[in-house]
Amino acid sequence: MSEPIIDEAEAIPETLRERDQWVCWREEERDGKPTKIPVTPGAGGFASATESETWASFEAALDYSETEHADGIGFVFTDDDSIVGIDLDDCLDPETDDVDDAALDIIERLDSYTEVSPSGTGYHVLITGALPEGRNRRGSVELYDTARFFTVTGDHVEWTPTRVARRQDALTAIHREYVQDTERDTASESEQRDGTDARSPTTDAADVDVDLEDEDLLEKARNASNGEKFERLWNGNTVGYDSQSEADMALCCLLAFWTGGDRTQMEQLFRQSGLMREKWDEVHYADGSTYGEKTIERAIATTSEFYDPDAGGDTEDPHGTPDWVATGGTPDDADRSRAYLAEKNRLLSERVDELEAALEQKTERIESLEAEIERLTNELAARDQETPQYHKEDSGTGDETGDDPEPASLVSRFFGSRSE
Repeated sequence: MSEPIIDEAEAIPETLRERDQWVCWREEERDGKPTKIPVTPGAGGFASATESETWASFEAALDYSETEHADGIGFVFTDDDSIVGIDLDDCLDPETDDVDDAALDIIERLDSYTEVSPSGTGYHVLITGALPEGRNRRGSVELYDTARFFTVTGDHVEWTPTRVARRQDALTAIHREYVQDTERDTASESEQRDGTDARSPTTDAADVDVDLEDEDLLEKARNASNGEKFERLWNGNTVGYDSQSEADMALCCLLAFWTGGDRTQMEQLFRQSGLMREKWDEVHYADGSTYGEKTIERAIATTSEFYDPDAGGDTEDPHGTPDWVATGGTPDDADRSRAYLAEKNRLLSERVDELEAALEQKTERIESLEAEIERLTNELAARDQETPQYHKEDSGTGDETGDDPEPASLVSRFFGSRSE
C-alpha cells in the first residue's frame, strides 16, 4: 500500500469539498492489474458510486485516507449535481513533464480546475455542465457525470484555475471532437490515405483566393447577417461565452471564413482585435506551438465553408455567414448547435430568475434595515431632547450662569457632529 497522496487538501475547490459525496480508495490487484477499489470512509467496506450511504463528508474521507486502510480519496458524480469529470490517461511523462498535445488542447479549452492523477501520468479536469448524449469514452479520454467516482489528489496544475468553472461550450466541442465523432475521423483518415485531403494543418484550408484588403474584409464581415456578433467579438466583448478562450475561437472561425483560411491574414487581423492579449503568443504545447497558432489551426480545421467572392453572392446582404461559424462548428452540427443554444438560453433564463429573486430579497432586507435605522434615530433624538432638561434640573444654575457648555446630544455623539 502506498502512502496517502493528498498533496494539498486546501487546493481542492470548495465546490467539491462542501458536498458529502466522498469515498476513499485503496489499490488492489485484480486480474493481474492494479485497481482502485472504492472504500467507505470509517467503515472500511466496499463503497458504491450509486449508494449514498457508503459516502461521507470530505473531512471524514480525508481523515480515513490517512489510515492504513486507504490510499486516497475520491469524489462521486451524481445526477443531483452538474459536475463533470474529464479523465486524461497516459498523457504526461512524469520524468520529463512532456504532455501530449491532445491533452494540452483539452485542458486549455476547458480552462477549469485540473490536477495530476494518482499515477502521475495523467490529468483530471473538473467542470460544471451537462455531458452530451452518446459515448463517453474513446482512447485515453473519458468523461463522467454520474454513477462513477474520481480519484482526487489536490496536486493542482498551477496554470489552471483554482475553481470548478462552467464550460458547457467547450465540453460540447471536446465531446464531439475527441469522443463522439468517429465517422468524421474515419473519413478524414481515408481521405489522407487516398491523398485527397482538401485541408491540412500546415496549409491553407480552402482552395479559394479571397484577396481582400483588411479594411474591405472587415467591412463585409460587419455588414453580414451575423455582423453584430462579429463586431462584438472584434471589440473584445466576450458576453455569451464561458471563457475568453472560447470567444477567441469564435472570432478565429469567423476570420477563417472571411479570409478563406489564410493563416497569415487571420493572424494579423486577430492582433488588431480587442481580444488580443499576451496569452496569444505564449507557448502552450509540447511541439512549441503558441496558444494563438493552435487556435487558428483549430478554427481552420473546424470550418468547412469559406467565403468565395466568385460565387455570385454579395456579402453586403449575405444569407450569410452560417451561425455555426461563430461557435466553431460545422454545418453537420447545425441541429445540435440550435438545440444546445436553446438549452443554454433556458439555463440563462433560470439564472436570471435566481438573480432577480436574490435581488428582491436583498432589497427587502435593505428596506428593513433602513426602517430600523429610522426608528433608532428617532429614539436617540427623543433621548437627546430629554437629556438637557434633566441636566438643568440637577444643576439648577447652569443655563443662568452660562458657565457650563451645552451638553452633547446622543444623536450628535452617534453621528459625530453637533445639532445646530
